[in-house]
This record gives sequence, C-alpha cells and structure tokens, in this order.
Amino acid sequence: MIGSFKMDKKILVVYFSTSSNNTHRFVQKLNWRSVRIPLDGTPIKVNEDYILIVPTYCGGRLHMHGAVTKQVIQFLNDKDNRSYCRGVISSGNTNFGDQFAVAGPIISKKLHVPFLYQFELLGTMEDVENVLNILKTERWKQNNDEK
Repeated sequence: MIGSFKMDKKILVVYFSTSSNNTHRFVQKLNWRSVRIPLDGTPIKVNEDYILIVPTYCGGRLHMHGAVTKQVIQFLNDKDNRSYCRGVISSGNTNFGDQFAVAGPIISKKLHVPFLYQFELLGTMEDVENVLNILKTERWKQNNDEK
C-alpha cells in the first residue's frame, strides 16, 4: 500500500538507580530508549507503555520492608504512571538469599503485570542479551495478553 508503513516504536524502559548506579549502568548497556526515575524524588509522568527496571533494597532474612524504594513507590502511586507499566525486571544481590531481586515480584503482584527477569547487581552480558530479547520479542506483551 502506497504511503503506508508500520511504525517500529520500541517500548520505553523506565528505571530507578541509586547512587551506586548499578541499575543505571545496566540500562546503559541495553542501549534502549529509557527514562530514569530521579533519585531526589522529583515527580515524573510517563504517558506510554513501559517496562520497569528496579533494584531491590531490604534488610535481608525476613525483613522485606524497603525492598521497593520510596522513589519507585512515589512514581507508581501516580495512577497514570501505574497504568502504563507492562512488566517488571529487578536486580538484587544473591547474598540476601530469598530476598534476591524481590522488588520485582512485589511490584508485579501489586500491579498485576508480569515479572519478566531478574539479575544480580549490574548484570552480566548474558543478562543484557536476555533483557534485550524480552524487549525485542515483546514477551511482555504476550504475558499481558494472557490476562
């Protein structure tokens, strides 16, 4: 059809990273369209579908309090921001055992979106490839269509 084309728009990645910048460095390796949730708590608005990538912070053992950072909670407390989330990826430290990357499943359950992947600290190249595969193949979309 003349003048007709399919727009190839990549899903947005929205992420939070603390001053350690582990999540930030991981997202940079993706070389993907992204927006960072500010560390200082400045509110941002997202008005398109996105995949959320977050680190996990908690006290270890049975202490889940604080696993999802205040900045991420503030971002997701906005109804519109929450409505565009299509899936969650989380990072963590395997030293924390059962709490490894637990922010992802917590957010996934709360928002009723798929928990797509987890990686340790700033991730490996294999983690980068796996996340890119999730984003490119729209696995997040397939999981949302099953609802």
